[in-house]
Amino acid sequence: MDANYDLTTAAPYRVWGAEGIEPAALEQMKRAVRLPVAVRGALMPDAHQGYGLPIGGVLATENSVIPYAVGVDIACRMRMTVFNASPSVLDQHRALFRDILEQQTLFGAGAEWPVPRDHEVMDDPLWNEHPVARRYRDIAHRQLGTSGSGNHFVEFGALHVHSEIDTPLGKIPPGTYLAVLSHSGSRRFGLEMANYYTQLAMRLRAGLPKDFQHLAWLWLDEEAGAEYWAAMELAGRYASANHAVIHRQIIDAVRAPVLGGIENHHNFAWREQVDGREAIVHRKGATPAGAGALGVIPGSMGAPGFVVRGLGNPEALNSAAHGAGRRMSRKQAFEKFDWETVQARLQDLGIELLSGGLDEAPDAYKDIHEIMALQSDLVIALAEFHPKLVKMDPGGGGPRWGRKGKKKGKRR
Repeated sequence: MDANYDLTTAAPYRVWGAEGIEPAALEQMKRAVRLPVAVRGALMPDAHQGYGLPIGGVLATENSVIPYAVGVDIACRMRMTVFNASPSVLDQHRALFRDILEQQTLFGAGAEWPVPRDHEVMDDPLWNEHPVARRYRDIAHRQLGTSGSGNHFVEFGALHVHSEIDTPLGKIPPGTYLAVLSHSGSRRFGLEMANYYTQLAMRLRAGLPKDFQHLAWLWLDEEAGAEYWAAMELAGRYASANHAVIHRQIIDAVRAPVLGGIENHHNFAWREQVDGREAIVHRKGATPAGAGALGVIPGSMGAPGFVVRGLGNPEALNSAAHGAGRRMSRKQAFEKFDWETVQARLQDLGIELLSGGLDEAPDAYKDIHEIMALQSDLVIALAEFHPKLVKMDPGGGGPRWGRKGKKKGKRR
C-alpha cells in the first residue's frame, strides 16, 4: 500500500433502511468513507451492490472526482411529461399508444436511429475539442433519442396529483392525468467515458489496495480530472437532450396539450456546500433532494412511482432514493421467475408490457412503498404515477410480448 494513502479514518455517514440493504453494499459504503478524500457519505434505502460506490450511495469528496462513484451510465435520468388529458384515453385508443411507443422509441445497448435525430447538443464545441469525447460524437448522434437495456424504460400511465406541482413547463393542479415517464442516460458515450477515466484513475492511484481500486479518484486540478469533469458535464447535457428527443417525438404523436414536465438525474457529481465548505457530491443511483427540488422516483413495471419534493436533509447530502432498488441480482431473477407468471400478474394489475427482460420482473425489486416510508425525512410525495403501458428492452433475447399478451418469440 502506498504510504500516502491513509485508509484507516472514516468520514461521517448515515444509512437509511440498513436492515433492508445487502451486507455487500453496506461494506462498500464503509470502504468509500475511508478514502482520504472523503468528507461525508450517505446510503439510500434502495441501495444495492455496485462497482466501487454502491448504487444508492452518496459520497462527498474534497477536490476530487471518482468516476465509478458517478457510475457507468453518466447522468442517467428520469423525465416525465404530463398531458392535459385523462388516462382513460389509453383504453379508448390502445392501438394508437402502443404504436407510439413502438415507433417513437428504440431500446437496446446498440440501438440507434437509421436517420439521426437533431438537437442543439450535437453542436456543442466540446465534441470536437475534448481529446476522448470526440471519438464518440458520431455514435452519440445516432443514439440520440434512444434508450438502453436493463432498467431503462418508456411508459404511459396515470398520474394522480395530490398537491399542485409547479414545474418548469407549467403548473399541474390536483387531478388525474395521462403522463409519459422515461428512464435512460448517456448511452454508449457515457459508458466509454466512465470506463476510460476509471482505468486512468486506477493507474494514477496505483497504490490503492485491490478492494479500493474501483474507488480510484482524479484530482480536479490535474489534467485527467479536468478532462473527466468536462466529459461528465457533456454527458449530462447529452442525456438531457436524449430524453428531450424521446419526449418531443411522443408529444408530437400524442397531440394533446402539455400541462407540465419534471426531469432529474443521478449518476453525476455536483459542486455543493457540505459542512460549510465546497465539496464534490457524487450521487450514484441517488436523486438530488435539496429543499424544494422536484424529482421522480419510480417503482417497477408493476408498482407505482412518485413525484417528490426534496426536504433538503444535510445528513443525506440533500439526496433520496432513485427507485425501489433491486432485492435480487439479474441472474437470480432469470432463475426464479417465468414469463407466464409475470405476465399474468401484470395483466391482473392492468399493465400491458410491450417488451421487457425477465430480470426486470416486479418481484426482483423492493417494495417501493417501504422505500418511500424509510425516507419520509428526505422527500415528500406530491403525486403517484401508475404504469399502464410499458416498453423496455427484452434483454438477452427475452420474450417480446404482443398486443394480446402472447409471446412473439425472441427479438435479436
